[in-house]
Amino acid sequence: MKAENKKILDVMKFRHACKKFDPTKRVSDEDFETILEAGRLAPTSFGMEPFKILVVESQDLKDKLYPVSWGAQRSIEGASHLVIFLARKRADLVADGEYITHMLKDVHQIPEEAREMRRSIYRQYSEKDFGFIHFEDASLEWSRKQAYIVMANMLTAAAYLGIDSCPIEGFDYAKVADILEEAGVLDPKHFGVAVMASFGYRGEEPRHEKTRRPMSEIVERI
Repeated sequence: MKAENKKILDVMKFRHACKKFDPTKRVSDEDFETILEAGRLAPTSFGMEPFKILVVESQDLKDKLYPVSWGAQRSIEGASHLVIFLARKRADLVADGEYITHMLKDVHQIPEEAREMRRSIYRQYSEKDFGFIHFEDASLEWSRKQAYIVMANMLTAAAYLGIDSCPIEGFDYAKVADILEEAGVLDPKHFGVAVMASFGYRGEEPRHEKTRRPMSEIVERI
């Protein structure tokens, strides 16, 4: 096996859902900015980036999240950084809307003569091919899928830096959304909660090596 291949697999084996963090160790600003940048560079469908990353630094906010986020409690107690991923709702995803126009014009910087062609392709996809734009729940779920890709990039980048992490779904979505809305960091017209993740350094080693199904069970070449 080439050294580059082994490095990749070693990083994947190092990464695990850390359940106990060492509260005395903090991820450096440089390393965490690199993790955030890995998230920013993640691929999303049509490059529309329908997500937002909240880095929770307020202890008061952590205290409010603690009782309604059972899956995040040990992270709140010991992780260096807690992150909440938000997903954009239908209001921001319509083809002719302000957000999509901003992405096409200002972010992608598509020339005006080509912009409407790109918009029409996205409209076909969102309204007919995938059809999520007709329903609020489906639109939010589409955005959540993109947020998960962003999170995966960040988890992998952290592992490459020797930093532990934990993806977190164990929380009351409605209550977390209410807390974030009350704190003024979530506009319920535009965003819903997708998932959480924490980053830091393990306080104990995993109890066993990573277990996965064999390749023969998960891959079929057709």
